[in-house]
Amino acid sequence: TDYTDSANWLHTTAPATQQVDVFYVYPTAYTMAAGSSAYIADVTDAGMRTGAQSAYARQATAFQDVANVFAPYYRQADGTYALSLPPADHAQVIEGAPLIDVTAAFQYFLDHQNQGRPFLIVGHSQGADVSLHLLSSYVASRPELLSRMVAAYVPGYSVTPDYLAANPTLHFGTSATDTGVILSWNTEAPTVEGTNPVLLPGALAINPITWTTTTAHATAAQSPGSWLPDAKGVFHRVPHYADAQIDAERGVVVSTTPDVDVWSPGGPGHFPKGVYHSFDIPFFYFDVQANAKQRVDAYLAAH
Repeated sequence: TDYTDSANWLHTTAPATQQVDVFYVYPTAYTMAAGSSAYIADVTDAGMRTGAQSAYARQATAFQDVANVFAPYYRQADGTYALSLPPADHAQVIEGAPLIDVTAAFQYFLDHQNQGRPFLIVGHSQGADVSLHLLSSYVASRPELLSRMVAAYVPGYSVTPDYLAANPTLHFGTSATDTGVILSWNTEAPTVEGTNPVLLPGALAINPITWTTTTAHATAAQSPGSWLPDAKGVFHRVPHYADAQIDAERGVVVSTTPDVDVWSPGGPGHFPKGVYHSFDIPFFYFDVQANAKQRVDAYLAAH
């Protein structure tokens, strides 16, 4: 995809007035048409672009007060197809068009938009999956880039000990202010009726309220709030809505306070009942917003 063409950017910030940037990779927004075998979207696919814009509004806007946000459109895989594949085949699909495009966009971002500023990488679901490949294939081997990475927020896919062992320059976050780290979680209800397809064996999680990796329970009262749609689909701030506790055995963040029948009823074409995948960021939107500022401040104070 040609990233010199502004039409291939979902969002850019100009003029860039913040001291840091965000490079945002949106989650799966493409669904191949019935009977089609086009499991990779054309970058101009209208449905994907609409879905990407919706994802930006419920996810990336959390970072707009602290960073200049840059977000490319990219050729992504149909999510149901990609998640149905064995691990090696799944990786091959993600390392194809999705990673090729996101790497090209990231290179363009560095060369023409970033101007040497510190940056955060933010991705969710397929966007997190591609971002983890970007980190391992591009960022991990470039010390100058790693030194400028404030953090990588990649919820909605799994970071595993095997991934970290294969990429020894990458580290998982353990506090609210550590920098240069990866932050990830998958949110579930106490009970899940099926298998969470983005959850890999050994998945690591950070608590998105306390930003620790302990199993201590964080109450909804500790959270500044969620960013949730009303009956008309309009998003609003809902204070103190979601609690969070890491279940180390499952490798997930369990949230007990949301209504599972509202936010994850399951059904055909959806994640199993109890998997709060679409709300990994919205449930903790204002926690993420506050933490991004904390981490940016910590980074700038140390540099």
